[in-house]
Amino acid sequence: MELNDASRPSWDEYFMEIAQVAAKRSTCLRRQVGAVAVLNKQILATGYNGAPVGMRHCGEVGCIRQQQGVPSGERHELCRGLHAEQNVIIQAALHGAKLAGATVYCTHHPCVVCAKMLINAGVARVVFRGDYPDELARQMLSEAGVEISVFPKK
Repeated sequence: MELNDASRPSWDEYFMEIAQVAAKRSTCLRRQVGAVAVLNKQILATGYNGAPVGMRHCGEVGCIRQQQGVPSGERHELCRGLHAEQNVIIQAALHGAKLAGATVYCTHHPCVVCAKMLINAGVARVVFRGDYPDELARQMLSEAGVEISVFPKK
């Protein structure tokens, strides 16, 4: 069998698929999100949304946000979990990987809290597939010069 470039996924497709696999580890009851940080076509770290290490997750104790009727995109502090983008930054830090100049592939557009963290981590590009209702995040990423690429939905 002969392989050609047309039969292989692009780099964006490849890394977005890995972000989607990471999302399958999510312990969030409302939205499963995955992220992968990449530099020079090498994976630096992955992350998904869920409770901190060793803590009970929402599948075990219930979702505070659902119980309190908190709409998506608001009151991020009312949640047991960390976002996938936060976890990808934390995993990179734990393992000594610098994110300066990296691309982060996310299954959803980052919220404003994650956008600010990605900006300060030096991330150069964010590629996302699913939308998220956070206009301030879009504005801040744009103002900071972070390239934003919308990945086509399947």
